[in-house]
Amino acid sequence: QLQASGGGLVQAGGSLRLSCAVSGGTYNVMGWFRRAPGKEREFVAAINHRGDTYYADSVKGRFTILRDNAKNALYLQMDALKAEDTSIYYCAARGSAVTVVSFSRSQYRYWGQGTQVTVSS
Repeated sequence: QLQASGGGLVQAGGSLRLSCAVSGGTYNVMGWFRRAPGKEREFVAAINHRGDTYYADSVKGRFTILRDNAKNALYLQMDALKAEDTSIYYCAARGSAVTVVSFSRSQYRYWGQGTQVTVSS
């Protein structure tokens, strides 16, 4: 089970830190996706069990994905936020035995409920 939190309203240029609490298992590959109004859910960032990180071009250099294996938690540090980052953000995990990162939402088996991030310009 995944539970995302930490969303909110922030001004452009500001920062937010999203958290994802993981229970019921451990997952080698975890990620964040987002869905803006009227758009498809898109890949934001992913991390594997070794700590290798991957980012969408739109967030590279501004967002950082982190994981704390001791706490079984996933984070997304978002800096220099833009109005176009406004979305519902979802944490996700691939199957527990999977070690390959994917950028496709269809490859993620477990999903959190989403947390709203709104960036005002």
